[in-house]
Amino acid sequence: MESTLVPAGLFYLLLTVVSFDSGLFAALGWSVTVIVCRLVLRKPVPAVLLLTTTLLVARTVLGLVTGSVFLYFLQPTLQNFLVSSLFLISAPLNRPFLARLAGDFCAFPATLSGHPGMKRFFQRVSLLWALVFAINGAGTLVMLAKATVGNFLMVSTAGSYTLVGLAIVLSLYWFRRSLRDQGIVLRMGHTPAAA
Repeated sequence: MESTLVPAGLFYLLLTVVSFDSGLFAALGWSVTVIVCRLVLRKPVPAVLLLTTTLLVARTVLGLVTGSVFLYFLQPTLQNFLVSSLFLISAPLNRPFLARLAGDFCAFPATLSGHPGMKRFFQRVSLLWALVFAINGAGTLVMLAKATVGNFLMVSTAGSYTLVGLAIVLSLYWFRRSLRDQGIVLRMGHTPAAA
């Protein structure tokens, strides 16, 4: 929500109501405000928020310099290929980039994240997510070439979130199966205090 949907919604709203530049500043302003608020409140800044905001800064500069809506949306489409490459390149590492992102969404105990079976899981699931982002990039590139801005935003957002949602379900299933295969029992929540 905070790193993709809200900025996209603000951009499109201000693009249609005010101007292209207003949409650019609204999307970037939202993302920077979220990061600043998290820092002021001493809350962790998720890696996905840092990544999307950094890329949004580059998109905004490109949009302002060129004034081109096409180039503004081409950049996030190409970013799908960049993220896909990042997952692919980091997959063989001891701690792939995907493992770092997963830690932003769910705090894993060190005994679990350091387990060899979990390291293998994150290396393998990184390949799945590299494929997801490559497919997403190809699909949005086709939509960008053929659709109006409104249709592009609607169809590419719906398609992207559907693809990502399916990949999340598959990843969670794969995670639970990997835990079971390793004989690891994961209990959610807090352990009751001893009397």
